[in-house]
Amino acid sequence: MGRKKKTPTDRQFTLAHVRQRKHISPSFVRLTLGGLEDLVPRGHDHWCRLFFAREGQDALQLPTRTSEIGWYLQYLATPKVRRPWVRAYTVREARPDVGEVDIDFVIHEDDAGGLGPAAQFALAANPGDRVGFLDQGIAFTPDHPHDWTLLVGDETALPALAGITAGLPQTARGIAIIEVPTAGDRQEFQVPPAMDVRWIHRDEAAGGTDRPGQLALAALKETAPLDGAVHAHLIGESALATGARRHLVQEWGVPKSHVDFVGYWRHGRPATT
Repeated sequence: MGRKKKTPTDRQFTLAHVRQRKHISPSFVRLTLGGLEDLVPRGHDHWCRLFFAREGQDALQLPTRTSEIGWYLQYLATPKVRRPWVRAYTVREARPDVGEVDIDFVIHEDDAGGLGPAAQFALAANPGDRVGFLDQGIAFTPDHPHDWTLLVGDETALPALAGITAGLPQTARGIAIIEVPTAGDRQEFQVPPAMDVRWIHRDEAAGGTDRPGQLALAALKETAPLDGAVHAHLIGESALATGARRHLVQEWGVPKSHVDFVGYWRHGRPATT
């Protein structure tokens, strides 16, 4: 879905384990995972797939194939009674010297007031709990000259946007529009001096909104087009990513090839695998 990926070819499934759980803000839980001494930090939005047991499963049964299509076909062929949950997450920070990574989980309820399996796992995780880990490489891969970097995302995109801005050259210019549930969910991270970070707190919006990403999309539509070549990276709730891309292409005249976008999730439609 508009994503140019750099997936490593030498990866393996790793059985990691939880070392620490920390509730870092009203909407985020951070798990520190260990056992990843062979992981190569890739910077930017280094992402991975995490596998964790469903209720009633005593052990994790991980795929043995590591190609992008091979592991998934094997996963789908596994009977659901043995198939683990799988979700995609960004590596918030990697410490290769001790084989650790931090993964931030958004804790938000669905329309029925329940929590998804990843949020449930994060809230209940204890040191020693096992997690399958598959390195997915990076997705922020601008391949054209550009004058501006434009980043737009909701809370699910925050770890990726933090990694991307930290990896930009200090001379980079651009705008990052980040929508989070509350002011308490803002995070500090490295930003080039000419990068304008615009935080939006959903709970402070006049009239309120229940759908994540709509305020970020509105903020983008209120932003004047940038003068020069733009590389845009639009991630988060599906309507945000697709709506932002449509606006940039139709209203700003940004070439489609200069826009990377991916809907991490869909509001009101929980993932089933």
